[in-house]
Amino acid sequence: MGELPLDINIQEPRWDQSTFLGRARHFFTVTDPRNLLLSGAQLEASRNIVQNYRAGVVTPGITEDQLWRAKYVYDSAFHPDTGEKVVLIGRMSAQVPMNMTITGCMLTFYRQTPTVVFWQWVNQSFNAIVNYSNRSGDTPITVRQLGTAYVSATTGAVATALGLKSLTKHLPPLVGRFVPFAAVAAANCINIPLMRQRELQVGIPVADEAGQRLGYSVTAAKQGIFQVVISRICMAIPAMAVPLSVSPQRRPWLGAPLQVGLVGFCSIHVSKLEPELRAQIHEQNPSVEVVYYNKGL
Repeated sequence: MGELPLDINIQEPRWDQSTFLGRARHFFTVTDPRNLLLSGAQLEASRNIVQNYRAGVVTPGITEDQLWRAKYVYDSAFHPDTGEKVVLIGRMSAQVPMNMTITGCMLTFYRQTPTVVFWQWVNQSFNAIVNYSNRSGDTPITVRQLGTAYVSATTGAVATALGLKSLTKHLPPLVGRFVPFAAVAAANCINIPLMRQRELQVGIPVADEAGQRLGYSVTAAKQGIFQVVISRICMAIPAMAVPLSVSPQRRPWLGAPLQVGLVGFCSIHVSKLEPELRAQIHEQNPSVEVVYYNKGL
């Protein structure tokens, strides 16, 4: 076998992202919980393989399958914009086991006020870590901003849960089971924009089809954050809003296809960008009509 060629585009997913099956295979690979079991040495080895290949250096003896495996291990553990290693429970590979556990507990322990408060706090603590770990762009967020987002989301979730619990205590039990979902939906509307507020202030990177960064856009940040909020709420519907027909213990995987279905909307027409950025792009790249961005997860 000869040395692996350097024309394999590992900047893009391995499978065709214009098809649902291709997007599903991509995200099922990135969110594979087995990646949580990989050691630090294995993660670093994958990072070295990917970074070396991107720099034009092929790891001796590596096959194409091994290169793609390294790419997906790298994607599952390192932030795509900053390159920093994401804390274990903030990785997308932790979504299934963590959400399955937390959602199951919120649906089980929704009757007593102390347990409602505790599990909403656990859920928002987890969400804060995920939202920060998977934010778009490389703009730093201060400790104060992190604290504000965390406290606001947790307070909003708990207040919503307790308020609805009080309103529904005289209604049929089935109605009460929708309280955790309403609290989660409300908290997502608070947590995600606050955790990613720096993106709304300075924008996120936009790039052309070749991955060449063209500038920063607040418009793209707003669109991306809105998409994430909607997708997070939709992901909670199967496990929380339809508890009698879809159990989180039985079908935790249903959230993934919903996220996959929304992931294609990470492009924006240049005409919809800010006037300054639009003029800059037209001056430098007059043929570019659509730009792309990482909306975060």
